[in-house]
Amino acid sequence: MRFIDAGDVRLALIEQGDPARPTLLLIHGYPDTHRVWDEVADLLVSDFHVVRYDVRGAGRSSAPSEGHAYTLDHLVDDLAAVLDAIGKDTVHLVGHDWGSIQGWEAVRRLPRRFASFTSLGGPGLDQASYFMKHADKRDAAGQAMRSWYIAAFQAPGAPELAWRTVVPRTLTRLMRLSEGIQPRDGHPADTLIQDGTNGVNLYRANMFAPRDAANEPYVEVPVQLIEAEKDIFVSPKLLASLHQWVPRMWHRKIPAGHWAQRSHPGPVARMIGEFARHIEDGAEPSRELLRARVAEGRKPYDQRLVVVTGAGSGIGRATARAFASHGAEVICADIDLDAARRTAREIGRLYGTAHACQVDVSAADEMERFAAYVRDEHGTPDVVVNNAGIAVAGPFLDHEVADWKRILDVNLWSVIHGCRLFGRQMVERGEGGHIVNIASLAAFAPSRALPAYSTSKAAVKMLSDCLRAELAGKGIGVTAICPGFTSTAIAGNATYLGGDRSMAEEALRRRGYPPERVAAHILRAVHHNTAVVPVNTEGKVGYALSRISPGLLRSIARLTDSDMGRLAGKD
Repeated sequence: MRFIDAGDVRLALIEQGDPARPTLLLIHGYPDTHRVWDEVADLLVSDFHVVRYDVRGAGRSSAPSEGHAYTLDHLVDDLAAVLDAIGKDTVHLVGHDWGSIQGWEAVRRLPRRFASFTSLGGPGLDQASYFMKHADKRDAAGQAMRSWYIAAFQAPGAPELAWRTVVPRTLTRLMRLSEGIQPRDGHPADTLIQDGTNGVNLYRANMFAPRDAANEPYVEVPVQLIEAEKDIFVSPKLLASLHQWVPRMWHRKIPAGHWAQRSHPGPVARMIGEFARHIEDGAEPSRELLRARVAEGRKPYDQRLVVVTGAGSGIGRATARAFASHGAEVICADIDLDAARRTAREIGRLYGTAHACQVDVSAADEMERFAAYVRDEHGTPDVVVNNAGIAVAGPFLDHEVADWKRILDVNLWSVIHGCRLFGRQMVERGEGGHIVNIASLAAFAPSRALPAYSTSKAAVKMLSDCLRAELAGKGIGVTAICPGFTSTAIAGNATYLGGDRSMAEEALRRRGYPPERVAAHILRAVHHNTAVVPVNTEGKVGYALSRISPGLLRSIARLTDSDMGRLAGKD
């Protein structure tokens, strides 16, 4: 740490790493100090020259004598003084909260001093002002409710009293309970009370100051916007509106709260480093960075990687095609390699990029190798569809142990393997994702003809519900898709321990519900992060009855084929 003069204050300046490397300048927010970046800085220092400083009135920096000396003009001048002190013509700027607010102002006023800007959790005041004036009234009101404290900070004396009494304890509890952040040395800082009372002037000096309406707040510097999806202070609508002001923008999301650099330092550091390296020397961007580029005309799943098992036919094939048609790169996995290749070739001819892989999803070791291959060769998938499945039909007492083992291995264990292996990859990446597990109407509608199949699908649905609860905090959605009768080859490929194969095949053919419609439901479920999706009429009716009158479903399950025939008016 050293101190530099910046007009009316002295700033505490901290440098780490080799000054010959590209420089990252990290600016903290309110009521933090430079120490909020400790974990992120430690992860970046091996590749970058990392610079931090306590802004005026915070931490070890001195405070101006007048409250009006906290304007953006003063903050940007402080930033320029830091740049002059470290002797760098250009740096990669990173700002959080108020550090981000002053960052937006700085890259507009001093664009040649910044190679890039990464914004975490704070829009520029001019961009925010435009949003509040021109956005839909409901969206503007939603942001106003999130920003209630801005008006409260204008009250003379009250915020200072709160900081000297209840706020420090409340803030620490909020970080612990809402974001899982435990206090550690340096954060919250030992100067927290003074930082909080001084920093109130940031709001008083800037928030209701007149803005130049004629000066549209365009930013020419490349900007990476990191949206903390659980940030209670900034709305997604406000952040999305920033795109219109930045010709070169990347928008990334992280399943974290306001202090994402504390709760998720690994993903935050990786995003900062990837972006800086890409802008600095044209380093090959990761798939995640590629897909984050904001551009007109992009498809919903451009640069997304989707894994589909059982992609050689039926619902799996239709799902692979559907994601590909919306821009995704698809891994088509199937035990039948020729079938997987046909699906991949078709996608390549019609839509884009697809890869065929042969894998027995019921075998743990094969799934381990498959998941490692996907990660190493293509990256962590954004969507995984555990679709592969088989059927065994006939009375329970006719089922042998081998029948049970086979159907549970394919229908249940394959889903367990897919969720376990790819779910772990998604968690480690830290940027969310979605897992889709194909269950069935049979998951909640018992059948005397399909005891093993129904058991396996009910287990898939329950697994999905359990996993959804566990991964929700990681930004990973989990959906159970429950189709009714669908025109696929599952009946023709089933093992029959009793009953009529031709009758089952004919029933599915006459039902005429194509797998493409199931695929459409899957895409909508991923988009809306829906927990359970019953598909087609019988699926929806069965799901409703399972919730309203499960006894009726159990009564229907007792009916034999001849009973059903009589009810239908047949001999």
